[in-house]
Amino acid sequence: MTLSNDHLALSIDSVTGTMAESLLPAVDDLARTLGDALRNGHKLITFGNGGSAADAQHFAAELLGRFRRERGPMPAITLTSDPSTVSGIGNDYGWGEVFARQIEALAAPGDVVVAISTSGRSENVVRGLAAAHGRGATTVALSGNGGGRAAPVADRAIVVPSGTTARIQEMHGLVVHLVCERIDEELLGREAR
Repeated sequence: MTLSNDHLALSIDSVTGTMAESLLPAVDDLARTLGDALRNGHKLITFGNGGSAADAQHFAAELLGRFRRERGPMPAITLTSDPSTVSGIGNDYGWGEVFARQIEALAAPGDVVVAISTSGRSENVVRGLAAAHGRGATTVALSGNGGGRAAPVADRAIVVPSGTTARIQEMHGLVVHLVCERIDEELLGREAR
């Protein structure tokens, strides 16, 4: 089997078509909310499972490092990057508590917590969002498939209107990059493109 233009067209449409356009107001709101939090001394906390864990790590890394231009590091942490912590909490308290337990220790009022889940159904993601809400953080569910159980638990939800994991993950990557682009522009001003 070989890839066809149909396969490529699905990906192109997801990032340039109505799917992307329908998400822009929510993405803009997340960028503004996160930018305000960072300017006021708060942090970003991200988490997810599998490919969503990779997206969560990518998001935090873009803020700790740099996105397009040199700037100081911004406070961001992902809860999936320490295997000893993740496996220890999973072993001692159960997989459903992996994120909630870390959130209870690390989240503070004013922080922004972004949970990434293609399905929005992962118990540990839902519990992590609930714990963050309880700590006074602003919570965001980044998901697909209608948002699952995560979207109603979050203060804000960015729900990719697709049931296909590949399309959802493509859009999650685009959301991360658009938010980082906006934050860089707010901090450093627009640069010539």
